[in-house]
Amino acid sequence: MKLNESGMTRQELKDTVKKYMIDTYERFDFVAETAKDMYLFDENGEGYLDFYGGIAVNSAGNCNEKVVAAIKEQVDDIIHTFNYPYTIPQAKLAKLICESIDMDKIFFQSTGTEANEAMIKMARKYGVEKYGPERYHIVTAKMGFHGRTYGSLSATGQPQNACQNNLKPMLPGFSYADYNDLQSFKDACTENTIAIMIEPIQGEGGVHPATMEFMKGLREFCDEKGMLLLLDEVQTGWCRTGKIMAFMHYGIKPDIVSMAKAMGGGMPIGAICASEEVAKAFSMGSHGTTYGGNPVCCAASYAQIKELLDRDLAGSAETVGEYFKQKLAALPKVKDVRGKGLLVGVEFDGVNSVDIKHACFDRKLLITAIGGSIIRMVPPLIATKEDCDKAFEIINEAVKEAAKL
Repeated sequence: MKLNESGMTRQELKDTVKKYMIDTYERFDFVAETAKDMYLFDENGEGYLDFYGGIAVNSAGNCNEKVVAAIKEQVDDIIHTFNYPYTIPQAKLAKLICESIDMDKIFFQSTGTEANEAMIKMARKYGVEKYGPERYHIVTAKMGFHGRTYGSLSATGQPQNACQNNLKPMLPGFSYADYNDLQSFKDACTENTIAIMIEPIQGEGGVHPATMEFMKGLREFCDEKGMLLLLDEVQTGWCRTGKIMAFMHYGIKPDIVSMAKAMGGGMPIGAICASEEVAKAFSMGSHGTTYGGNPVCCAASYAQIKELLDRDLAGSAETVGEYFKQKLAALPKVKDVRGKGLLVGVEFDGVNSVDIKHACFDRKLLITAIGGSIIRMVPPLIATKEDCDKAFEIINEAVKEAAKL
């Protein structure tokens, strides 16, 4: 809906949100009215270069035409049903995903945090049923992030994280180890550990990719100890890092992998994929969902994933991402540039990243800031080198302003 069709002025819209909505977000001061490809547009038609991508969601571009068409076509047939009947979009999507990433089974959810909840439940149920009632312990990484529901939040190894404040106690059965430190993970495991759960790249933790030694070492250690390797690819999955899934960089396979964000093209959908043996832990009635596998969401997801694969946006992310990182290394006050593909983080020395974020917004570039010194960018994977050049120039100006250079 356009603002001029809503019966509200811009100020009335903001006042309505303030009056009625529980506000836990730092709002950007603009109305996102329309979107297309690399841009969000306000009610005046002013374009904002989108290096936020709906937080790594709109990977085939904002309002991708094929995704929009798939949604419109599906809503004429059926919008929602329960999960007892078969539906065509769900079956097509299950086949496409499992065959694309060489996994055996899939279970659909509505969000990334729900996917991680399902992954935790499946691993624990598998452990208890195979080994005994105490085999449910899971080791995750310090500074990781797995979501905001209680299980996934308990798996998040950030005790001082704002989303954990005043919510204790967290769920029992989790321990935390140092990311990229194989020995730390080994030391955190006990005879009752059933799984190790990590992100291939820590996003909220500062954009830190797993090393090859670490990832391969975890896979070997899990195999040796009869444990499962769980990978949270909610943010890194579906071509973001230069491969279809980030685990493909390491020549290993997880026992369970979670996904969401980019797989829906803007519609709310998540999933876990598992090996056939581990998937058997979910028997009839042991897990369920009302909206997971919704026909409209599955139709959108099928169109989105086909776009990502058919256009080789993983390859584009790898090429353009490497170009962008090289450019960003020339920014003033840079301490480090990290990431894979178009999941890019820049750490600064002595400059507040929130100030940089706001200075970028003033120049109509959308990015995010984490940890007080890091900016993170997850643009649509259709981003070109020219888009990166424009973003770089804006960030360069923003850093100089924030650093008072």
